[in-house]
Amino acid sequence: MSWLKSVIGTEKAIIAMCHMPAMPGDPSFDKAAGMDKVYEYTYKELTALQEGGVDSVMFSNEFSLPYLTDVKTETVAAMARVIGQLMPYIKVPFGVNVLWDPCKSIDLAMAVGAKFVREIFTGAYASDFGIWNTNCGAVVRHKMAIGADDVKLLFNIVPEAAKYLSEREITDIARSTVFNNKPDALCVSGLTAGAETDSAILKKVKDTVPGTMVLANTGCRADNIERQLSIADGAVVGTTFKVDGKFANPVDKARVTEFMDKVKSFRK
Repeated sequence: MSWLKSVIGTEKAIIAMCHMPAMPGDPSFDKAAGMDKVYEYTYKELTALQEGGVDSVMFSNEFSLPYLTDVKTETVAAMARVIGQLMPYIKVPFGVNVLWDPCKSIDLAMAVGAKFVREIFTGAYASDFGIWNTNCGAVVRHKMAIGADDVKLLFNIVPEAAKYLSEREITDIARSTVFNNKPDALCVSGLTAGAETDSAILKKVKDTVPGTMVLANTGCRADNIERQLSIADGAVVGTTFKVDGKFANPVDKARVTEFMDKVKSFRK
């Protein structure tokens, strides 16, 4: 039995992104509406996802654009406040993602009792955010120091809007990441949120590290999820659940239900 089964409750699990609006300090934060708007929006997103039948959710500050690699304290505090307020309504296992800061993600997970985090833990990249470096050894030691031993780490090995500074085959990246860092899962992505994960690349990664959970991280839709799940151990899903399948829109429960009906039929 994989950790997906023991933590989330099923194999071929769907982790639904619960996108949170801009936080205090973010360029798009609605100062007039304040934190009440952040809570109300996130509550509606969570409700639509859960009523649509997802297996789990991952809270993310998706609209904190442009993202930071050293996230400000006020962002983490605001996310913790909202997730704390939502506790009575969270009915599925959940994770968190503080874009793009692995230590802050783990801090938030520990504070709110999240089961997993997804982040860029390894590699050095040329990105839209400038030169992007990581220090997985320090992050994992921080995780252990704060007592977050049980928090699962989902390693995104194809960062969105970024490219490795040196050319490396995806199979080499997967193999060395697993050997050196023992991730709980590898997430394979397209170029941006909503961009389909290449099935051929997904298969290469899974074949290279068959003993590690591999997740399709972007671009899963109702018309391709069966193909993706025939290769991957699960999927992280966000954009396709939105009204008209557009990133900036709120979640459409009907789209979630249609998608999850296909997933549940596939799992049978």
